Amino acid sequence: MGSRQTEFESDVIAEEDISTKKPKPYHVIIHNDHYTTMAFVVMVLETIFHHPEPTATALMQRVHNSGSAVVGTYSREIAETKILETTALARQNGFPLKCTMQPG
Repeated sequence: MGSRQTEFESDVIAEEDISTKKPKPYHVIIHNDHYTTMAFVVMVLETIFHHPEPTATALMQRVHNSGSAVVGTYSREIAETKILETTALARQNGFPLKCTMQPG
């Protein structure tokens, strides 16, 4: 038998210099609206943003005292999802809670 190559044996896959970029971070911000209860904001921070109770309470106080606070930093898609979940939960409970994002 000769040294006949199949079409697959002669194919060479050259790995080019492929650089993958980390997704750009986005800050999720909760804004004080003077209507949403502090207890609801703490619950949102614990359930949607997975902050422990002491951190959630401290963030809620920052929102209350400063008008807004960054409550998490995520990829764009996750930040958008967190905002949608927060807004939907707030509306279901009759609150006008505002949640936005900005590039980090």
